[in-house]
Amino acid sequence: MAKPIHAFLGVDVGTSAVKAVVVGVDGRMLGEARFEQVVDSPRPAWTEQHPDIWWQSSRAAISSAMETARLEGHTIELRGVGLTGQMHSAVFLDSAGQVIRPAPLWSDARTAPQCREITDKLGQSGLHDTVGNLALEGFTAPKILWLRQSEPANYARLKHVMLAKDYVRYRLTGELATDPSDAAGTLLFDVRRRRWSREVAEALEISVDLLPEVVGSTDVSGIVGAGAAEGLGIPASTPIVGGAADNAAGAVGSGVVEVGRVLSSIGTSGTLLAPIDRVRVDDRMRLHTFCHCVPDMWYLMGVILSAGNSLRWLRNILLPSGGDDAYTTLTSEAATVPPGAEGLLFLPYLTGERTPHNDPSARGAFSGLHLGHTRADLVRAVMEGVCFAMHDSLELVRELHGPVPEIRAIGGGSRSDLWLQLQADIYSVPVVTVGPGSGPAYGAAALAAVGTGAFGSIAEATDAWLHIERTIEPNPERVRVYDDIYGAFKELYPAIKPTFSRKT
Repeated sequence: MAKPIHAFLGVDVGTSAVKAVVVGVDGRMLGEARFEQVVDSPRPAWTEQHPDIWWQSSRAAISSAMETARLEGHTIELRGVGLTGQMHSAVFLDSAGQVIRPAPLWSDARTAPQCREITDKLGQSGLHDTVGNLALEGFTAPKILWLRQSEPANYARLKHVMLAKDYVRYRLTGELATDPSDAAGTLLFDVRRRRWSREVAEALEISVDLLPEVVGSTDVSGIVGAGAAEGLGIPASTPIVGGAADNAAGAVGSGVVEVGRVLSSIGTSGTLLAPIDRVRVDDRMRLHTFCHCVPDMWYLMGVILSAGNSLRWLRNILLPSGGDDAYTTLTSEAATVPPGAEGLLFLPYLTGERTPHNDPSARGAFSGLHLGHTRADLVRAVMEGVCFAMHDSLELVRELHGPVPEIRAIGGGSRSDLWLQLQADIYSVPVVTVGPGSGPAYGAAALAAVGTGAFGSIAEATDAWLHIERTIEPNPERVRVYDDIYGAFKELYPAIKPTFSRKT
């Protein structure tokens, strides 16, 4: 009989899908599965998902990933589970542990009044010195205030507030816990001291008793219960570690766990992440400063809200019945277009923007359209516009962090030759991809491996598991072209900003 393979399960509770991966102790991908989810928008600017959807998708993904591993002929001895997921999205539970209402997501923009209230109470300097971030609509604290003010009956039932991955932990283990990297995105966490900020909670009249215990990302936070394990294909009593927010886990999954490495993730949203070994907060807080899941490390992060989502929007207009194959068709056409898309610029602010503008009223725009433009030009302009918007974050990272020798790409932006080359040319930095896995779910599995003793540190795990697969060098001629176009891109937002508040 074959000797069992020690393995670790990583689960990523994403917005558009839940993904689960089974990773061997040597880093090999043994099984994976993905289950897609829809986002509800019951009112303009609202985005919600019911936490029970996350749980059902997680169950399906876990059981399918484990079954895939076994069908490949592996005998799996599962040693631990790591969880990751979308940041900020607020789960509201009552005293019986029941979900009170659908969870407002990170992309939800209903809380503009509450953000103004938070800023008025604490001031930008107070936010800078405590939680290290601006009060933005997507964060968790404004959502709690919104519930109190807009749905007082539901607020009266409120006993616990948690985040997406932590709800799945709760259903698996019965434990209420989170980790520093996810807690840092609530606007209630002191990023310097890595604990809940009583100063901020008291100013907002939010009881810290509503908030879960904070455990280390590689600390065991509970074990899988017998009832929860039923039908999943994993043993009861399997330990589950603290895990991490999706961006921090994605950094682990690509080896961005030390100063000098930078992560570029183009998924639904886009993020640019740079680890730091001491807290640095941008004076204007245009970048986020969050806790890394690596002990005694933090990271600077810029976010654009509609990265891959901008391309999805255009695909749905141009090839609505084409499915995922439509992306291949459209990007192949776009690859034949010269840099600059024949004078066409795209502003990817379809759902407002975070970095660097922090403007929920910002909107997308094409500029420079003429009768000669084709759909290939439109697609290339959208992809270039996303990279230009990411470049805004890179400029700020360089300002606070210093030189960036290379960028590691994950997400949909790492699976397309055109996305990769555009990033290299527009960032003017070599872009690398890593394997055998990457992304948040793989990073969560690595955290489980560390937490259950397979490795002594996160860096040791990533050094053992990961290798560079491809290096995409910037083309000097295209770098010069894009430098000029980027200058025009930066002028576009302030030029048309007055039109964003126009009433129709």
